[in-house]
Amino acid sequence: MDKNYYSKNKFVSGCVLLVDKPYKWSSFQLVNKIRWLIKKKFDLKKLKVGHAGTLDPLAKGLMIVASGKKTKQIVYYQNLDKTYVGTFILGSTTKSHDLETPINKIYKVDHISLKDLKEVKKKFIGIIKQTPPVFSAIKKDGKRLYEYARSNEKVLIPEREIHIKKLDFDIQNFPEIKFTVECSKGTYIRSLVSDIGKSLDSGAHLTSLCREKIGDYLLKDAMSLDCFEKKLNSLV
Repeated sequence: MDKNYYSKNKFVSGCVLLVDKPYKWSSFQLVNKIRWLIKKKFDLKKLKVGHAGTLDPLAKGLMIVASGKKTKQIVYYQNLDKTYVGTFILGSTTKSHDLETPINKIYKVDHISLKDLKEVKKKFIGIIKQTPPVFSAIKKDGKRLYEYARSNEKVLIPEREIHIKKLDFDIQNFPEIKFTVECSKGTYIRSLVSDIGKSLDSGAHLTSLCREKIGDYLLKDAMSLDCFEKKLNSLV
C-alpha cells in the first residue's frame, strides 16, 4: 500500500479500493468495516464510503469500494460488465436459488444430454429478460424483497432486461456444473441458474459464486480485508 496514496487526506478527498469480499460477509458489513478502520486510524468523525455493486453473503470475490469524493463516481463502476465463476447443481431447487435456504424440490436429470446443455447455453446468451430472486435486497413499496420472502408474503417482481455476453459450462462432474458468465449490471446469477434448470425441464440452484472481474478490474489485483487492515495500520 502506497503511503502517499493511502493517507488521511487521500481517503477524505477520495480513493478507490479493490477488495476481495470474504465468504458469508454482506457487502454492507464489508463497507462498514472499511469505514470503521479508516476512521479509527485517522481519528475521523465522518467519512463517506460506498461500494459499486452488491455481492450476496454466500458469494465472494471482487468489490470496488470508494471513499470521500470518489463515491460520486460509483455509478460509473456499477455500470461496468461483471465476470463470475461458480458452480450449480442440476436436479434440485431452493427458495432462494442458492444455499441460503434448504432444498425444497427434487427433479430428474437423466434426460439431460450434452446437446441439451449446448442448446440451453445458446438460449441464454444475448439480451434476455430476468426476474430477480425474491430473496434479494431490491426494494418494492419501501420493503426489501427478502423481507417479503421471510414473512411468506407474496409480491409481484417485475422482469428486467439484462445482457449475457458469455456463458461457458464445465460438465465433468455432472449434475454439478462449473460455469463462467460475463454479464451486464443488474444480472442475478441465482436467477440465471434457476432459469437454466427450468429450461432443461429440471431444477437447479447455485452452490458457489465468485466475482472475478468488473470492467478491467481483476480479483487478482484485490486485497483481502485482513491485508488492508494490516497495511493501513502500518502507515505512520
